[in-house]
Amino acid sequence: MKIAPPIVIIGMSRSGSNILTRMLEDLGLFVGKKKDRNNEAIFFNQLNVWLLGQCSGGLEKPSSIRYILEDKEARELFVDFICYIMKTPKAVSFLGLRKYIRYGTPANLDIPWGWKDPRNTYTLPVWLDIFPEAKVIHIYRHGVDVVNSLRVRRERGLLRLKERHSWLKPLYWFYLTMKFVPTNRKFIDLRCASMGEGLLMWEEYVNEARTHVRKLEDRAIEVKYEELLSEPNRILKDLVNFCGLQSTDQDIERVSKLVKKERAYAYRNNPELEAFATHVAERLRAQGY
Repeated sequence: MKIAPPIVIIGMSRSGSNILTRMLEDLGLFVGKKKDRNNEAIFFNQLNVWLLGQCSGGLEKPSSIRYILEDKEARELFVDFICYIMKTPKAVSFLGLRKYIRYGTPANLDIPWGWKDPRNTYTLPVWLDIFPEAKVIHIYRHGVDVVNSLRVRRERGLLRLKERHSWLKPLYWFYLTMKFVPTNRKFIDLRCASMGEGLLMWEEYVNEARTHVRKLEDRAIEVKYEELLSEPNRILKDLVNFCGLQSTDQDIERVSKLVKKERAYAYRNNPELEAFATHVAERLRAQGY
């Protein structure tokens, strides 16, 4: 049995990793048995949340992971602890019962596999300690579209706490209490209330991801979201080869139909967003836009 190193998908939230992961899954990449609505493996998502929580970090302030990375003793102990967790029955969430009985841990998988989580962008050094031969896919998207998507998600989150019919509000808030408080689940992304602050976060994520890509050289590949939408066949063929998938041209053609090309550069349909993009054009160009 030849153990297969994982494919770790990195990139900021709302950058297209969801559709990318779904397409790769359809082409044969195993990305977990139990996943959330963003197609993120709950098992690895929880480990990333735990890692960032140890240094008071999170999706909006992930750079605090450096406190773990720079602490040699803590880093080694955390790596050992995660390796232990991957051998426990908690890994059934990712592997499913049959694969858990067969492999015992994700580290023993001999099929193309991986997982996606924007937090991987910052926790990747820990995962590379565990999987030194891992490969990385970095997907990135136009900064204004990313920030606006997060802003829309923020508005949906705020709606949870706004006024409702007086008789319904206590019941609904009790539901939110049970669902969000015990799991520390967030209502909203506060940092992206401001377009400027959101763009700064986008720049941080892209720069961090590209630092990893440069270091990993041929073990990393970058995918521009807009090119995935405009040329899905070409991009997917490259990814199939990169991931070691046994997919045919017919498979790629079928999966390519999942893309919605109109999502590319969506900000151009909104005068406010287009004006903001013009204002920050130099910063966008620095990241390839």
